[in-house]
Amino acid sequence: MVRQVSTPIGFGGISTRSRILDSTAVPEQRPARGILDMSVVIDLERIDPRTLPIEVAVTAITMAELAAGPHATTDPAEKARRQDRLQRAEAAFDALAFDTAAARAYGLMYAAVMAQGRKARGARAVDLLIAAVAAARGIPLVTRNPEDFTGLAGLVTVIEV
Repeated sequence: MVRQVSTPIGFGGISTRSRILDSTAVPEQRPARGILDMSVVIDLERIDPRTLPIEVAVTAITMAELAAGPHATTDPAEKARRQDRLQRAEAAFDALAFDTAAARAYGLMYAAVMAQGRKARGARAVDLLIAAVAAARGIPLVTRNPEDFTGLAGLVTVIEV
């Protein structure tokens, strides 16, 4: 499910009420839709909602990363922060599935990355899986780390925030 960015309530500016941001930003300057990658979800509370697309979504891959987060640390305070982030994301978003169209898009992205002499496995593979969902649905990918998606021009639109 896609949510509309609203005033800073709910999950770091994402409202489950689907309101459009009332701001001084000209609506045409903001993309209509975008899929947030993990870097944006992590920093969502620190990002000005006016810099995000009007409607945002996350993928099931991002939700899986969030679900792993609390288990990836032994620090109790950090574990609690990560669990809170996961619960707020689960309440705010219905994740977009990784489907057959995304699998095909992933294959193209894998080939593009390999053709540049870069590795398409490991941590980069997770980024490519998220990008593949965005590409398959024709929705731009919103990230804080555009360099993670180098070489995918023509396959997916990447928006840096």
